[in-house]
Amino acid sequence: MGHTAKTGQLKARDPLYALRHSAAHIMAQAIKRIYPQAKLAIGPPIEDGFYYDLDLSVKLTEEDLPKIEAEMAKVVQADDPFVQSFLSKDEARAFFSARGESYKLEIIAQIPDSKVSLYTDGEFVDLCEGPHVRSTSEVRAFKLLSVAGAYWRGDEKRPQLQRIYGTAYPTTHQLDEHLRHLEEAKRRDHRRLGPALGLFSFEELAGPGVVFYHPKGALVRSLIEDEIKRCHLDRGYALVATPHIFRADLWKQSGHLEHYKDYIFLFESEGQSYGIKPMNCPGHILIYRSTTRSYREMPLRFFELGTVYRQEKSGVLHGLLRVRGFTQDDAHIFLREDQLIEEISRVLEFESDVLRIFGLTEYQIELSTRPEHFIGSHESWEHAESALRQALQMRGLSYDVHAGEGAFYGPKIDIKITDAIGRSWQCGTIQCDFALPERFDLTYAGSDGKLHRTILVHRALLGSLERFLGMLIEHYAGALPLWLSPVQVMVIPVADPWLEAAQQVVERLRCSGLRVQVDDRNEKMQAKIRDAQIQKIPYMAIIGSREAQQKTVAVRHRSQGDLGSMSLESLMERITLEVTSRSISPCGSKDTHGVT
Repeated sequence: MGHTAKTGQLKARDPLYALRHSAAHIMAQAIKRIYPQAKLAIGPPIEDGFYYDLDLSVKLTEEDLPKIEAEMAKVVQADDPFVQSFLSKDEARAFFSARGESYKLEIIAQIPDSKVSLYTDGEFVDLCEGPHVRSTSEVRAFKLLSVAGAYWRGDEKRPQLQRIYGTAYPTTHQLDEHLRHLEEAKRRDHRRLGPALGLFSFEELAGPGVVFYHPKGALVRSLIEDEIKRCHLDRGYALVATPHIFRADLWKQSGHLEHYKDYIFLFESEGQSYGIKPMNCPGHILIYRSTTRSYREMPLRFFELGTVYRQEKSGVLHGLLRVRGFTQDDAHIFLREDQLIEEISRVLEFESDVLRIFGLTEYQIELSTRPEHFIGSHESWEHAESALRQALQMRGLSYDVHAGEGAFYGPKIDIKITDAIGRSWQCGTIQCDFALPERFDLTYAGSDGKLHRTILVHRALLGSLERFLGMLIEHYAGALPLWLSPVQVMVIPVADPWLEAAQQVVERLRCSGLRVQVDDRNEKMQAKIRDAQIQKIPYMAIIGSREAQQKTVAVRHRSQGDLGSMSLESLMERITLEVTSRSISPCGSKDTHGVT
């Protein structure tokens, strides 16, 4: 189905657009053959595939997909051409009204043109602006993947539809490769691994999109926070902390009420309107302007691990990757005009250094420019975009330009990390802002004694800690690097007689600063080893009669297997060296002991 937002961008970037668009039509055609009462909504191509939303009283499951695929194969075999035609809006309304397609009528009402485009193949006609392949026979390699729920227009107050996802490729070989990739992604899915490893959960009673960190997950998060704080303090950032609730007047002055209201949790108290913060920037701005600033203080870098809340629609929530409450490693840099390009360059270097700590070395850079709705002047936007470009060029970094996708207050650089299986993840961002300093009258006293306008750079390196943790879990397939592992060593007594010796080992390792547990259950040794393997614990120290007598441990590694017998001093030295060097495991590629 055409006439949807941002399809033009996808057409321009994805050569598979027409093929997958056609596959979506073929799937809808097959569904209408099997379920004539189905009402069709939209069916666009998306990254890696396509989907179609439909209103159907019959509850579909994945067991129904082979039946729909078989009917799709018949449509493909018929080799019907895709033919475009045009109707006036009145004719189109009459056409789809006669067929009971109420969702198409709503779409037609929103099309600004006097005529609308339709595509026909065989008996099937759909409201669509194209493009398509020549005929149905060109859609040879396709696969339906899953069934999900989706609110119409993404609004939970509208009808809930059924969404069928699929994918299509030019050749069967490409399709098979993609399906293998999907299986690997499924094995790494943080929504499965996180709860299985005891890291986090979502609780229905508390509501959607808010994360509960269990002891292991809270420890991992704390390790990330400690590392990121240390990095900022080392680079001259000042820690700040701001409230979670501000008067709505502040959000009005910042422009968020006008441009971001749908995402703000608003409420009333004692006759005043308040908003739970979706952003940290206004709080940092208020700290900046709480006193007169001098040019000598610049650049002034405020940093906060700031928790924010955004009213995301429940239909788009997705594990840790899309939540309603999350924490950002957020910084706002207040600076002079002559410092702007150099400071952006420093942030780019900082980003690279921090990602390397977590074993992430591959990423793409995107520059997003002025959107349709923005605050500030055209001149200030051009100035800001130029500064971002010059900083990227100064560091010799290549980048793609995404026109019109900047924030409403300024253009931005986005850092998209490539994970172990080639997927791209949005993490860091750098935004250059001339608008908010104007709105809040941010100034500093210059060397000439006069007040000058401050420039503001918004930036986050990891982005959302929740999203970053979800990405790390999937990147490493749950086998986090040793320095981030909540349990670094599991001490395993072969049997109860050696439990006391195991406890002594635990105390010695713990005193050396390692995170250690003992498996004192009444289970066989092999079962304990398997459980430690499933829990992705990096090292296992096994103690039996010989080890107790020789004051050694038999060491196993989660991916390298049996490392033989060694003294506690040797084990501690090995682990300490690995931690201090931030030695990175092979991204889960050799860890075949997945959680089951």
